[in-house]
Amino acid sequence: MTADRRSWQTSDVDERAVPDDFDDFWQSLAARAREVEVRPSRTPVDGGIELIEYTSLDGVRLGGWLTLPPGDIRSAVIVGHGYGGRAEPEPWWAPADAAVLYPVSRGLPTLSLVDGIPSDGAEHVLHGIRSRETYVHGGCAADVWCAITALEELLDARLGEQHGGLRLGYFGPSFGGGIGAMALPWDDRIDAASLHVPSFGAHARRLAVPNEGSSAAVGAWVREHPEAWDVLDYFDAATAATRIRVPTIVAAAREDPSVPPVGQFAVADAVPEQHRRVMVMTAGHREYPEEQAEMAAYAAATRELFAAVG
Repeated sequence: MTADRRSWQTSDVDERAVPDDFDDFWQSLAARAREVEVRPSRTPVDGGIELIEYTSLDGVRLGGWLTLPPGDIRSAVIVGHGYGGRAEPEPWWAPADAAVLYPVSRGLPTLSLVDGIPSDGAEHVLHGIRSRETYVHGGCAADVWCAITALEELLDARLGEQHGGLRLGYFGPSFGGGIGAMALPWDDRIDAASLHVPSFGAHARRLAVPNEGSSAAVGAWVREHPEAWDVLDYFDAATAATRIRVPTIVAAAREDPSVPPVGQFAVADAVPEQHRRVMVMTAGHREYPEEQAEMAAYAAATRELFAAVG
């Protein structure tokens, strides 16, 4: 899984200009999210897993799962999900001594369905797209920041090594990878990140190549509503990734029917060189012979990155 640029898909489409107030928009959104009273609750279920609920930006009440290690908690991890949502925890991505929160983003199954927000990915990705203030992906990034606050309150502990707290990692695949790239630069409690086949990178390039799923829905929309570009420019995961300042693994795929590789590698390239590690995967969003070995190596690298040292 070494970086072989000859295999990376490219596009001749020009990039769009970054809005002058890109950073101001995101800093303001993050500040609003940090002011939310998240009011987390927890309910034990089988196997030592707890169902949690917390409040995010705009007053939406969201759900997720919390798992705790059998011994002392030495680190913490927030685990995102793809556009299908999440039905249960997936322990691959966290060290054995970590407290792990699996929040579900607003509008998505199974625990965060919200009236008025479509749960289908192809519809969810267009929700609120007429304005940067209402576009659902801004709310989804806020859901990550509010999840961190909720985890601090659930653990009664500070998160973020640089603040004297537990080391905090963020893992996100596909949808969760793109949302994670957008959320990471604006919350200094996050110490490290791992993004698997991240979506929403380099919109102009990714929508110019054949694709399926949510990106196809966005492409169809902007062809009919070109004014939507003025909103999407604020929600480009590759632009946000240039602002990442923590160690970050990006696992990008040479082939992917759902998330165009050109967008995945745009996110990988955008993370500043001193902070990034790129692991090139054979494919994403489909099965392939090397999948088990590649994913095992990637998961091990992610756990090592998230583990507390000393």
